[in-house]
Amino acid sequence: MAPSSTSTKSSKPIIIFVIGGPGSGKGTICERLKTKYGFTHLSTGDLLRDEVASGSELGKELNQIMQSGKLVSNQHVLNLLKRSIEKNLSKSKGFLIDGYPREINQAIEFEKQIAPCSLVLYFHCSDTVMMERLINRGKTSGRVDDNVETIKKRLQIFHSNSDPILEYLKPKLAKIDGDKSIESVLESVELVIAKLMHV
Repeated sequence: MAPSSTSTKSSKPIIIFVIGGPGSGKGTICERLKTKYGFTHLSTGDLLRDEVASGSELGKELNQIMQSGKLVSNQHVLNLLKRSIEKNLSKSKGFLIDGYPREINQAIEFEKQIAPCSLVLYFHCSDTVMMERLINRGKTSGRVDDNVETIKKRLQIFHSNSDPILEYLKPKLAKIDGDKSIESVLESVELVIAKLMHV
């Protein structure tokens, strides 16, 4: 395998937005892609939780916001993403941004402040399948949001927010059938990424 070029920093990084409803399999597929392609997998939820766990001043502020039931500002999330991308730029083949953008404004600001996105992987999954997966996950995950009522609300929010994003990012969009098995989904995604990597 050829060593990675030192010009990576100056060239545009590969940025892949990974969009899909809760339970659409985004996280699972991202972990596989990370291993296979040497990508960095960034989940905004994980970045927020890690910052809170670090006990930093920002972490304390974020914790207060989340505990009061408010949404963390887009700018806070963008800053965390930017910091992680810059930190991993020289050693990463690309970035999988998992579950982001959640609304159109985030997509616009990300491309303005950080870098244009190279590809959007949209895991299209039926509500029935997502509901089943989350309820099954809830049996062992211990996550408070894996219950029927909360799942219904999360799906509703996802649908109302994702349509404008998908329209805005349409030229870069690859729609993947997320109802299929992990192996089938992975196969479809790898075909899309192979094209991207050879451009």
